[in-house]
Amino acid sequence: MSNIVEAVRKNLDLTQNKTLNVLIYEAFRKTIILGDIPADTRINEKVFAEELNISRTPIRLAMKQLVNEKLVEHVPKVGIVVKGIRMKDAYEIYDIRKSLDTLATIKAMNQMTEQDFQELKELLERGEAYNKADETELVLKNFSDFNAFIYEKSQMLRLKSIVLELQAYLVYFRDIAIRSSKRRDKALEEHWLIYRGMKTKNVEQITLITHEHLDRSLQFILAEMERRQID
Repeated sequence: MSNIVEAVRKNLDLTQNKTLNVLIYEAFRKTIILGDIPADTRINEKVFAEELNISRTPIRLAMKQLVNEKLVEHVPKVGIVVKGIRMKDAYEIYDIRKSLDTLATIKAMNQMTEQDFQELKELLERGEAYNKADETELVLKNFSDFNAFIYEKSQMLRLKSIVLELQAYLVYFRDIAIRSSKRRDKALEEHWLIYRGMKTKNVEQITLITHEHLDRSLQFILAEMERRQID
């Protein structure tokens, strides 16, 4: 079994209560966004089907979805080729996030009720507990929930749809950054500062902390991508 097929197989969790189509898609997606399938690699559906002992249909469906997410592309006379994620993508996505996250946070701040702020506080407290218990996967979900909460309360549907288009990239960057315990601690601290800025309606603080928060994540990610020799 080739290294690339083996990498996908390791991310294929058949114990989950999901259809095979979904599991195959998630396995390929995770393997690509973690950089375990290098950019410019051709995906041979026949080889993967034979070595994973499955039909080609779920692989074909997975590739179709990954084309939509721009993680792979269909190259004429070649087939499906992995695009992957490069350093230039990181710079671009984080520039976009600075603008979108700041806007969403300020909009949410102005519309949130005391009950909403209490819910956000409890969400942060759960994140602290997960982090102290070293429950990495729960911390990752908690960070996603924090961002989702703010975007939901911003009541800006078009803004949410833009973020959804970036989801594959955001998951990749989040997973790299937050799996470091040192970065998790600092990111949680920054989330609390954003929360306090929202409570006091301090737009200047929200903007400053949001930008610093994302800049720190970006630098951490760039260092990790360099270590992995991702250009």
